[in-house]
Amino acid sequence: MNVQSKIGDRSSSVMLEGGATGFLLMHGLGGTPVELRFVAQGLNRAGYTVMCPQLAGHGGSDELLNTATWHDWLAGAETAFDELRKRCDHVIVGGLSAGSIVSLHLAAKRRSEIAGLTLFSPTFWPNGWAMPWYSILFRLIRHKAVANLFRSRVQAPYGIKDERIRRFVLETLQSEGRRLDDAFSRRGGTVWEFKMMAAAAKKILARIDKPALICHARQDDQSDLSNAVRLMRHLRGPVEAVVLDDCYHMVTLDRQRTQIVDRTVAFADRLIESLELQRQREGSADQAAPSRVPGRPLTA
Repeated sequence: MNVQSKIGDRSSSVMLEGGATGFLLMHGLGGTPVELRFVAQGLNRAGYTVMCPQLAGHGGSDELLNTATWHDWLAGAETAFDELRKRCDHVIVGGLSAGSIVSLHLAAKRRSEIAGLTLFSPTFWPNGWAMPWYSILFRLIRHKAVANLFRSRVQAPYGIKDERIRRFVLETLQSEGRRLDDAFSRRGGTVWEFKMMAAAAKKILARIDKPALICHARQDDQSDLSNAVRLMRHLRGPVEAVVLDDCYHMVTLDRQRTQIVDRTVAFADRLIESLELQRQREGSADQAAPSRVPGRPLTA
């Protein structure tokens, strides 16, 4: 039985039907698509189809998560991408935190099929101000078996600046029967898989030439701005960066989540308009009949 099969009915993947342009958004390490629900609903109201798959090993216990590899996470994302491609003319991929790194791998692997990227709090390593100083020592571990001797714990404020939202998230987790230790701690093997995925992603950035939107909090408690700067320096395509001043790591849940939606919709509108103009020019050159405009109808 593969890892995704073990999850069974606990899967909480999100699928919101919309227009002919789709978003594929991946959640963070140890998280669920709930982290992206507000943004997904906002994009859907703007006319976009949105899919947020639950990645392999997620949605259950910490032990289940530790059975998955980063290749399993990528395989699940690729399966979701193929499903979305059947529904949509264009697909924009992205995610939150570690989900952004999954989307980078997907963009490099399927670059001719992807329209652009939306990267929220991209994280190559958790080096924010709330991370314990000794977490850097984990980078010295070379084997997963050794990594499994340790645990990594996310500390308060848990990526959320707004105290009301933070309290609501904690109460929701407890009401769903999730142990907070499962929600905010990771087996060392899981962190090791993330480390391997991030290291591999650094080597493929130059292959990614699609337009990208990066949204990152200036005061990110879990991964500082150097993570976003790395992307700005090494991605080959045009990059639009948004630095947020009133939230922490979980930008899709925190105080400026509405701004995330607005900037993402604006980015996608411009991107799809550009792709359509390019297609029309190519059609005129070939004396082809005009085709329908994909995605959200554009307004003046």
